[in-house]
Amino acid sequence: QVQLVESGRGLVQAGGSLRLSCAASGLTFNTYTMGWFRQAPGKEREFVAAIAWFGGRTNYADSMKDRFTISRDNAKNTVYLQMSSLEPMDTAVYYCAGKRDLDLLLLAYDYWGQGTQVTVSS
Repeated sequence: QVQLVESGRGLVQAGGSLRLSCAASGLTFNTYTMGWFRQAPGKEREFVAAIAWFGGRTNYADSMKDRFTISRDNAKNTVYLQMSSLEPMDTAVYYCAGKRDLDLLLLAYDYWGQGTQVTVSS
């Protein structure tokens, strides 16, 4: 059974930083593309970033590529999202997701975590 478990939820002030983690189990982690998505209240879920299982290739939403960094540690079966210069508009539930295909631009993922809340106060 595949499980993706996010951690690192928090309340931060605008301008602050936060790192989210997502621990994966039940899959061969180093063959999966991993991604982060977020959903703000009253809005649709949106793509944040993705990272390939090899080569360090990444893809970011344009509005976040200068402030967010996705990374992974295949030895720990964990993907991270380092967020900096946070703004109130970044307040959302953040989800990690995994898929087998290598296309970082395709947003259809096979497995999803339960989400973790990030709140940025002004």
